[in-house]
Formats: sequence, structure tokens, C-alpha cells
Amino acid sequence: MTAAAPGDFRACAIVPVYNHAQRLAAVVAALRAHELPVVLVDDGSTDGSRALVAQLAAAPGISALVHERNRGKGAAISSALLWARTQGYSHALQVDADGQHDLRDAPSLLAAARARPAALVTGRPVFSASVPRSRLYLRYLTHFWVWVNTLSVRVPDTMCGFRVYPVASSCALVEQDHIGPRMTFDVEIVVRHCWRGGEVISLPTAVEYHPDGVSHFRLLEDNLRLSGMQTRLFCGMLLRWPVLLWRNWHQPPPYQPAPRAGARP
Repeated sequence: MTAAAPGDFRACAIVPVYNHAQRLAAVVAALRAHELPVVLVDDGSTDGSRALVAQLAAAPGISALVHERNRGKGAAISSALLWARTQGYSHALQVDADGQHDLRDAPSLLAAARARPAALVTGRPVFSASVPRSRLYLRYLTHFWVWVNTLSVRVPDTMCGFRVYPVASSCALVEQDHIGPRMTFDVEIVVRHCWRGGEVISLPTAVEYHPDGVSHFRLLEDNLRLSGMQTRLFCGMLLRWPVLLWRNWHQPPPYQPAPRAGARP
């Protein structure tokens, strides 16, 4: 299938999977309730998730990709984005497989992407009391460095795994900018999207950390990766700062979502 024609809006959902057998079926069912085609990327699971992915992919509207070994969340998302391009999708809704995200907000994110097709639309987490304090402190530090490296405070959160990618430009970033394949991917692709003059739209969404949830964030190793990534991005920002300041000054007005009937207070 060829790439989506300019002006066409065709969205799919992409779900990176690594040992998420417990909640995966519920996540897929919620996405299919929105009539979204779904692609699952099993990233070398060892807990039976691969068999579940194959079982789910036997149903209409669900596809599966398999990494024989664990390559990282970013590598799984990259594979899904490149697959989405070959299938002619213009946009891809990324959802984590652990059930943290309130998928009732998917239509709002997709509506923003439809209104501004070149934008990367990301959730801005509204955390419940379940969030670990250590994760919050890490987010605050990451937010600070993202604001430094984009010379803008218009991107409030780059770590939320609930977002809509414009497929063509995101694939260009994946292929040309060598974005890290693991946990740094979510942050880095947003910064590099901004560096190329792309708009980022952030919409509030509830995030729930389940007591039995599976997290693959490794405190020491992934924090070191994040620190190294931010250092590289800082050096890149120093080469781009005049252009970034000019673009930030000429950004379009912030996206204003239309009121939703029956929206939660």
C-alpha cells in the first residue's frame, strides 16, 4: 500500500509490548471500541505475551510485528511507525500496553491531529495518587531540560506514552536522526520534532499506575541514558538556538480543543 495522500487522515494505533500479558487484551479491546486498526509489536517478550499477541492478531483489524530479541521501546515504536507508513496511514496513536492511559481520551487526541495534521499530539498526564514520587521527580528534571533544549516552555510533558504521531515526518526522524531505541525515545523524538519546526499539542489525560502494573524503567541505567541524551540534545541546541528562538517567536496560536459533550469535569 502506498503512503497516505496529502489531506487524507487515516489513523491506526500502535502498542509496544514487552511482558505485558496481563492487561494487553483490555488495552486492545478499548482501542478497537474506537474502531482503530491496531498493530502490536512484541519486543522479545518472555512471559507469554508473544502467544497472546498472535492470538489477538487473528482477529480482524489487528496486526502483529515481532522482534525476536528485546530491542527497546523506541525500537518497537520505530518498527510500528515504519509499518504504518507502508500501510498508508497518515497518523499513529501510540498507547502503552500496561493500561495506564485513559483511552476514552483517544478521540480528543485524534481530533487535534486531524485539525492540525503536521502536529505531534501528546497527552499531558493528570496523575492519580498512585504515581510513585520518584517518577514525578524524574519528570520534573526531564521537563526542565526539554525546555532548555527547545528554548520553549510550550511542551509541558515529553514522557507520556499516549500520543499521536504524524507518520511521514516521524518516520523521517526515525530514519535520519538515529533516535535512541530504548526509554529515551519518547522524549527525544519530541525535541527533534520541535527542532524541525514541528508543532506539539499537549492535551490533559488521566494516568493511573496500577498496583500490579509492569514497568520496565530501570532506575540507574535509564536515568544514565536520559542524562546522556539530554547532554547530546543540549549540544545540538547550541548549534540551533537562533533558529529555535525565531521559530518559537512565530509559532501558531495554541490549539484549542472543541468542548466535548458529556466531558468529565
